[in-house]
Amino acid sequence: MLFADREDAGQQLAEALHHLERENPVVLGLPRGGVPVAFQVAQTLGAELDVIVVRKLGVPHHEEVAFGAIGEGGVRVLNDDVVSRLRAGKQDLAAVERVEEAELGRRAQVYRAGRARTPLAGRTVIIVDDGIATGATAEAACQVVRAQQPARVVAAVPVAPPDAVVRLRRSADEVVCLSVPQLFYAVGEWYRDFSQTSDEEVVTLLAEARNSGHVTPGCD
Repeated sequence: MLFADREDAGQQLAEALHHLERENPVVLGLPRGGVPVAFQVAQTLGAELDVIVVRKLGVPHHEEVAFGAIGEGGVRVLNDDVVSRLRAGKQDLAAVERVEEAELGRRAQVYRAGRARTPLAGRTVIIVDDGIATGATAEAACQVVRAQQPARVVAAVPVAPPDAVVRLRRSADEVVCLSVPQLFYAVGEWYRDFSQTSDEEVVTLLAEARNSGHVTPGCD
């Protein structure tokens, strides 16, 4: 399955999530690329929209390969298979984590502008990204949400490889994935337009959702 862009992917994903509409869910987009997809899902379901800030931990000098991920609230997830094959030392990995922790804090501040995170306790939470490669980032996002005691955690993505979907099912109560290709190299190959999403676009979409009443205002 090939998606035109993230808007198209979000619209198609929303159709597959209609069964959750009656549960009054909260939709959380993974910045940056997951937010345009999540925006379409939230608009279709009439749901609240927020971000969930998680950072991939990239292997030194091979940043496209994730050895884990970190998330808000001190959540840390490592991919043991990747870590066991690494030649990088613990100090190198710790340096990557320090950089990503700083970026995580920066992005959370930029995207929320001082607003509190949307309360998730007792709610059905749909975590949305534009696609999954290793699954580490999505797994960390699930753990961040779990710490807030939701009723149910649903992971929803347009595309992911089979092994990542299997892994994600250990962290989410339900996984909705439109396409699970056996031959998978990168998320971008399944989009005609996979242009980078900017911080400004994320902020704009969150503001639009807030103005439409589909986001919790939060407080300082």
